[in-house]
Amino acid sequence: MKKSLLTLILIPFLLFYALPVGAVEKEERKWQDETIYFLMVDRFNNSDFSNDFKVDAEDPLAYHGGDFEGIINKLDYLKDMGFTAIWMTPIFDNEDKGYHGYWINDFYNTEEHFGTIEKFKQLVDEAHKRDIKIILDFVVNHVGPNHPWVNDPEKKDWFHEPREIFNWEDPEELENGSIFGLPDLAQENPETRKYLLDAAKWWIEETDIDGYRLDTVKHVPLDFWEDFSKEVKSVKNDFYLLGEVWHEDPNFISKYEKVGIDGFVDYPLNEHLRNAFQKPDQSLSWLFNVWERNQTTYENPYLMGTFMDNHDTTRFTRDAISNNQHPGPRWRLALTYLYTSPGIPIVYYGSEIALDGGTDPDNRRQMNFMTDKELIEYITKIGEVRQKLPSLTRGSFEVLFEEQGMAVYKRQYKNETTIIAINNTSKTQNVVINLEQDKQLRGLINGDLIKSNNDEYKLILDREESEVYVLTEKSGLNFPYFIVMGAVYTAFVVFIFLLWKRSKRKKTDKQ
Repeated sequence: MKKSLLTLILIPFLLFYALPVGAVEKEERKWQDETIYFLMVDRFNNSDFSNDFKVDAEDPLAYHGGDFEGIINKLDYLKDMGFTAIWMTPIFDNEDKGYHGYWINDFYNTEEHFGTIEKFKQLVDEAHKRDIKIILDFVVNHVGPNHPWVNDPEKKDWFHEPREIFNWEDPEELENGSIFGLPDLAQENPETRKYLLDAAKWWIEETDIDGYRLDTVKHVPLDFWEDFSKEVKSVKNDFYLLGEVWHEDPNFISKYEKVGIDGFVDYPLNEHLRNAFQKPDQSLSWLFNVWERNQTTYENPYLMGTFMDNHDTTRFTRDAISNNQHPGPRWRLALTYLYTSPGIPIVYYGSEIALDGGTDPDNRRQMNFMTDKELIEYITKIGEVRQKLPSLTRGSFEVLFEEQGMAVYKRQYKNETTIIAINNTSKTQNVVINLEQDKQLRGLINGDLIKSNNDEYKLILDREESEVYVLTEKSGLNFPYFIVMGAVYTAFVVFIFLLWKRSKRKKTDKQ
């Protein structure tokens, strides 16, 4: 009886939530559909205390205890926020105080502070069960300062001669010079090259990871990356390579795309993103200009990684605080743009709680899970919207309006049209746009509903707010829905009445 009652109560809600949001059928998943969460393993979550040796959470340059078990325990947390891929800093065995992972000591072993390779395999398996992909940070440019190879006479020609880079525009210096004094590997040496390629393939074969983020790409010769791309992609179909080329010129970056690297961390866009959203009343026009430039520069600009900050930059929260702004609204607007513009959003761990931080290592603070959840709720909502609407990951991109921080743009894919409005100003804004007649814009973030006046749609947006609209058919009274609802509630009333009569009859019989 209780089950019948529960079913009757749930039917109206099931009918309501079954109503489709978009009209485009679900298609095969592509990398441009992903949303990436970037975490520093040591600073994310500590769950296995058996590997906490030489750990000092008060020292920003020491290990803090984060491990594979900690990530496993937070997979549902990431899944619920809508993240579909995790990029992790290098997990390979590192030298003392190599908490960040970039001082590699052994390419074939995991860092003992993080856990065993068996535990990492479990992490990959658990992530895949949740449809989350795993991207590993892979370093081929250098090793740790005290790597065993450095003092091995037989490995002398595995390295370039130690020398700092003075001219950062000279390709020869970039590829052969040392970064921060780290031993620089000579990828032109066939033995060195083979070792690095074999190690990269081994991790894919052994653990079934889904992609590599490639560190210091511009410091390694192009012909090596061509070999690297061919070799790793021969092991696993649709293996994604995300390159880090820290340069302001997209033409410089794009030459690495031609040798097989799929996408790049979009540093040229990042500067404009930070300038646009660190305070209100800043124009968003440069963001749109970068997209136009990316379209003409890259073979597939949809595979670029868009981001607000990472482990090499100050936190975006610091930008907001420095401008006397509350980080929450600044983050909401910035994330709206990341999630609704072309590219793969990359969200640095702690952004969901507006974690603060200055330059390295202050930008690598310990994650705190016991904080306000307001921003997490927004990320969850905008993440759900991104997953529901193919137009946000595959669609065309057209600017409809932009004026000193108030922007409206359109994404269109097949028969799905999405309108995004971002009010990055300090005042309420009214904007009229022209679209198809006799339709309506349905807001998915705040629930706004805008009906057309001929082909005009009047958007009203409060200051520092944004909305994602889907263009749908005009809704009048939904008579079939009301008929069904009426029948459900009539049946419910009859059910309660019969239940009451039965109860009354039982009481009479007992008397």
